[in-house]
Amino acid sequence: MSDIRVVVADDQVLVRGSFRLLINHTPGLVCVGEAGTGREAVEVVRREHPDIVLMDIRMPDMDGIEATREICQGIPGLDTKVIVLTTFDLREYVLGALRAGAQGFLMKEALPEELIAGIRHVAEGGRLLAPTAQGQLIDAYVEMPERQVTPLPHITGREREVLILVARGLSNDQIAADLGVSISTVKTHVNRLLAKFNGRDRSHLVIAAYEGGLR
Repeated sequence: MSDIRVVVADDQVLVRGSFRLLINHTPGLVCVGEAGTGREAVEVVRREHPDIVLMDIRMPDMDGIEATREICQGIPGLDTKVIVLTTFDLREYVLGALRAGAQGFLMKEALPEELIAGIRHVAEGGRLLAPTAQGQLIDAYVEMPERQVTPLPHITGREREVLILVARGLSNDQIAADLGVSISTVKTHVNRLLAKFNGRDRSHLVIAAYEGGLR
């Protein structure tokens, strides 16, 4: 298997250097570029076509969320995946990064082994949310203003119930107990919802419920 090619985008030289050393000293990973601004990150990605970008949020010229949007939505045919890294777990950063197309959200204080595992997981097609980010999504849903409503695709009454409970942070076991159905039935509904919302994991369903005004 070929190495996972990574670009590091951060406005702090020492941070970039630390990530580069960690990546290059990890078997199966290689750092193929660095960027100190969001605009530089987009340029490096266009040139190198990496597998993963480690993206800081607060950068000059173009912030990490806008750069993520450009990489994930503005470059046709590109399969680069973005993991947002930040020292700030503000709700707007979590929601903004995921809406822009990021496949992962981690705090910079994550352990090196957590970061490496996250890179590999996202490179294999998975999604990654730091525990605080998952909590931010659920909090955003709970405190959602009634006026924020986005049209939803057609979902059944039962799927609507499941979606609301997923957004409240319940596990499949808890949803099954709450609705009086089997766990396999809940899994079926969750999979159908993911297909309808074109989502990869439960975080997409939390956002869908949040934006759709479901309570």
